[in-house]
Amino acid sequence: MAGNTTDEIPDNGAGGSGRGMTVLRNGIGVLRTFSVDEPELGVTEIATRTGLHKSTVSRILATLEQDGLVERDPGSRRFRLGLGVIAMAGPLLADLDVRRAAYPVLQELSHRTGETAALLVWNGAEAVCVEQVASRHEVKHSTPLGTRYQTAASSSVQVFLGRLPSERVRALVTSGAVVHPGLSDAAVDAYLLRLAESAERGYAVNYGETSVEEVGVAAPVFDHRGEVVASVLVSAPRFRVSPEGLPVLGETVRDSAAQVTARLGGRRPMSDG
Repeated sequence: MAGNTTDEIPDNGAGGSGRGMTVLRNGIGVLRTFSVDEPELGVTEIATRTGLHKSTVSRILATLEQDGLVERDPGSRRFRLGLGVIAMAGPLLADLDVRRAAYPVLQELSHRTGETAALLVWNGAEAVCVEQVASRHEVKHSTPLGTRYQTAASSSVQVFLGRLPSERVRALVTSGAVVHPGLSDAAVDAYLLRLAESAERGYAVNYGETSVEEVGVAAPVFDHRGEVVASVLVSAPRFRVSPEGLPVLGETVRDSAAQVTARLGGRRPMSDG
């Protein structure tokens, strides 16, 4: 056998936590034995590659099979990865698809506006930056990939919340998951109205509300079901964007988001025209 021939890795006094990590590592190790060249493996082959006892491999495979992460061929009794793996990777694959579709559009959008263009996705309570093309100007607003936005006034957050049921939006802002300064029933009602107006217009605006020096304009990207999967954002220093220029910038961002939607094979909901 290659590698360790025992089931346990010393936990250095970590107790149950260490044993739990060992079980997790063993399960990951079993999944990693499958490859394009060897998509189907038997218990003995997996045990050889992982250095685990066959009885341990059998128990791991039984657990993985229950969750659909592996499946067994009825004839050969050999294992292969199951559809559950694809289900787990689905959100990541969706993000990769929208990033690939959006990147050339972001490049063109940044070139046309001279400002930073970014792509954000929603994780349930935050807008997360997953792609960006920085402004060519020395003075610019940009953000590291992975930055999360939780403030209700953020234009990208408005885009995502504008497509949620009002009850869900109210729950997010009243619980503090989405930050809404000066929260009151009247303020939430006004915010819901603002979201509806932004959704109808096709883009949302943050004119110095989260940072007095920054302007953000964002528009939604839709998938084939007409659901929002991302937001295209232009971020700029406030001194370069006048209030009178916001409609033109908003339409430019909205058009770019529509291009990404088209590249994804998506569609705007019927209610959006």
